[in-house]
Amino acid sequence: MPLGTLYLIPVPLADEAAAKSFTPYLVDTINSIKEYIVENEKTARRFLKEAGLKTPQSELLIHDYGKHNRADGTAEFFKGLQGGTDVGIMSEAGCPGIADPGAELVEKAHRMGIKVVPLVGPSSILMALMASGFSGQSFTFHGYLPIDKAARSKKIKELEMLSEKNDQTQLFIETPFRNNPMLEEILKTAHPKTRLCIACDITAPTEFIQTKTIADWQKKVPELHKRPTIFLIFHKL
Repeated sequence: MPLGTLYLIPVPLADEAAAKSFTPYLVDTINSIKEYIVENEKTARRFLKEAGLKTPQSELLIHDYGKHNRADGTAEFFKGLQGGTDVGIMSEAGCPGIADPGAELVEKAHRMGIKVVPLVGPSSILMALMASGFSGQSFTFHGYLPIDKAARSKKIKELEMLSEKNDQTQLFIETPFRNNPMLEEILKTAHPKTRLCIACDITAPTEFIQTKTIADWQKKVPELHKRPTIFLIFHKL
């Protein structure tokens, strides 16, 4: 029996951004699938409705892969795929598998010989890089930096050195309620001529993306509290 296909379905990054996020192929795909693996069932169902799902939601089989359910194993998620059923995977926002626990499921699908198909959609990491004006030829995403102030300051200096040595853009994020302390540490630690791009609320009506030197950012510091943000550093004297 042929195996099913695992479709990686991007989700809007922000409220009121649905129209910017959907493609006709995505809409056609969700209307051909009745089984999903999701990070949060409530938000996944809302997304499917916004995206134009015509299948009655009562007919859907949805596996919740939230953080409280991961310890139970994933064998159940793959029974449909092994039986020839196509399945979609969705994260809370953005692209599955990018800075996302769904990567573990994709890796398992490959080991099982299941075809994986990524759909077009918004990635905050790539959109921030596109808008930064920094090198898109060489870049590294570091995820979260250390919470400890001394370790975080040391890491920021390391990223500056990596950027200068490799002519490479350095990207990282912080939990939104800790954005302001992160920005304060960057402005205190980084070289005045280092360029910093702050990409905040991407695709939302409040989207804010600007690139300035550290010295220029110090003149007027933006308010980032509880706003999803990507920080990008590029250092080249």
